[in-house]
Amino acid sequence: MDPFLKAAIDEAKTGLSEGGIPIGSVLVHQGKIIGSGHNRRIQSGSPTLHGEMDALENAGRQPASVYRECVIYTTLSPCSMCSGAILLYGIPKVVVGENRTFMGEEELLRSRGVEVEVVQDPECIRMMEDFIRDQPTLWNEDIGE
Repeated sequence: MDPFLKAAIDEAKTGLSEGGIPIGSVLVHQGKIIGSGHNRRIQSGSPTLHGEMDALENAGRQPASVYRECVIYTTLSPCSMCSGAILLYGIPKVVVGENRTFMGEEELLRSRGVEVEVVQDPECIRMMEDFIRDQPTLWNEDIGE
């Protein structure tokens, strides 16, 4: 398994163990993780701390040139907010663990020149299917339904 996707999965598991939504993300620059995070909406009472946003926050302020050389890994297809951040910072590639349980803004990203690679990782799929089955209210709150 790709070590960066594994790191994102480990973040998702951490979020789940904290009582949150199991979505994790890592921001990678030149083969090194510079920021990692997980969805912390429940834990922090935050409307915006999705996995990708948490990874970006934890990477700290970076020059535009760094973002333009990054790959962001996420266990779940990025929503419109997270896709907007990816576009805003000019991150050229996104590796998505799975998009079966939720299809985010992949077409928007592609239309703006972002490379989107979807791997349909069985562990990512299982984590989200189990969470959606076990916590439908939290899931529906997170995706705005």
